[in-house]
Amino acid sequence: MAPEPPLPGAEPVTSADTPPLLTMSGITKSFPGVRALDGVDLEVRAGEVHCLLGQNGAGKSTLIKVLAGAHQPDGGRITWRGDTVTLKSPIAAMRLGVATIYQELDLVEGLSVAENVFLGHEPTAAGFVVRGREARNAAAGLLRRLGHPEIDPARLVGELSAAQQQIVSMARALSHDVRLIVMDEPSAALDPDEVANLFRIVADLTADGVAVVYISHRLEEIRRIGDRVTVLKDGRAVAGGLPAKSTPTRDVVALMTGRNVEYVFPERPARAALAEPLLTVRGLTRADEFAPLDLDVRPGEIVGLAGLVGSGRSEILETIYGARKPDAGQVHVDGRALKTGSVRAAVRAGLGLAPEERKAQALLMLESITRNVSVSSMSRFSRGGWLDRGAEFTAARRATRELSLKPDRPSAPVRTLSGGNQQKAVLARWLLRGCRVLLLDEPTRGVDVGARAELYAVIRRLADDGLGVLLVSSEVPEVLGLADRVLVLREGRVVHTAPARDLDEHRVLDLVMEGSPAS
Repeated sequence: MAPEPPLPGAEPVTSADTPPLLTMSGITKSFPGVRALDGVDLEVRAGEVHCLLGQNGAGKSTLIKVLAGAHQPDGGRITWRGDTVTLKSPIAAMRLGVATIYQELDLVEGLSVAENVFLGHEPTAAGFVVRGREARNAAAGLLRRLGHPEIDPARLVGELSAAQQQIVSMARALSHDVRLIVMDEPSAALDPDEVANLFRIVADLTADGVAVVYISHRLEEIRRIGDRVTVLKDGRAVAGGLPAKSTPTRDVVALMTGRNVEYVFPERPARAALAEPLLTVRGLTRADEFAPLDLDVRPGEIVGLAGLVGSGRSEILETIYGARKPDAGQVHVDGRALKTGSVRAAVRAGLGLAPEERKAQALLMLESITRNVSVSSMSRFSRGGWLDRGAEFTAARRATRELSLKPDRPSAPVRTLSGGNQQKAVLARWLLRGCRVLLLDEPTRGVDVGARAELYAVIRRLADDGLGVLLVSSEVPEVLGLADRVLVLREGRVVHTAPARDLDEHRVLDLVMEGSPAS
């Protein structure tokens, strides 16, 4: 990957001569049966973007929780501006000047934006907590700084989109006197325009001397925004302080995985004459979400939907699946009309959905892998009103082994799995159900580079076995690399349809941007 030009105003204010703001030396942390951190070193300078890379399970989350005061290390030393410190709690870390924005945002949906921004440190005047208009005005100022004056400080956080909630979480961090901000997968829920705004925010912060620890699985972002890189593998720092823009991507991937991993997608098989469609959508529409839509998905075919966040991609999948009722239109599976607005009818007809927010919308996080895989097929294991747990376990294990889900412990809680294996559990559910058409919404969100390659292979293999796949992804290269055919969406309308091999990333981005030709 060729280095991209730096963003305007993004030149780091730090240099190799700048003394470290933060130093973590020899950090160790163990949990029962697991050594999560094994002598990790991390050095962060004021005014730099220091990228932290590693596969799921490498120790990134544990390390940033130690830095945030959420975990206490078993050994090692932390220095802040040259002084040894002990971060006994998240409050202690925040008082020091360290704020952490987690991928799973810890906002209170029932409170307003302003209440979330100042939660735990409400503004005061004359010794009294300031509420109402003053707090909302202060929150509005932070939102303007972040480039989002349209977010109403009085609105409930639960009513906001995922991207807007991310901005609120950043505003909360900036409401403190922070000198270091940890951002864990901050771009995962953002469209390209939002990512550009995020990079502007980061550039402004670093220009003010604030340090940023940036975690992302999107390596192209690291090269674009990062100054230095530390790579973790199996709880150890296998490289520290690498130059982000000049270190070859192949070298970074090899450090993360312990092997060379090419960014290649499974080969598209040669297609014979196309069969009759498994999924047919005609005139499907929802007011203010997407215009009348026609599409077909045939056996063995992967069809991709490409478009910005807000273009109607996810809404289309959810409406086909019956989670949203259309204003008009019809869905057919195997030539039979489906009762719209009914998930039960969709599942019975052979549709399966892997939603964007798999933890909140697809998985039972406190239940076992077995129960998560079997939950849509429970009638198969009922005998006279009793559940045949042995049959349930055997069937679930067969499905998970077919997808190489690891670890091979079906009784383990699904929450213990990595992101990639949690996604495999969702796919195994529909495999066990005998699904004919898979609807995949952001299938590799929050999944590391090695696990992505495995998921790509799984999705292609399922298609090769005769399933139809309708795929949504914010990452245009992913859509083009996986799909056989692509529908490009702009503002809820299909503006272009073509075989994936006839498109490239620049062409798709031109099509999805407002004002581009709708050919």
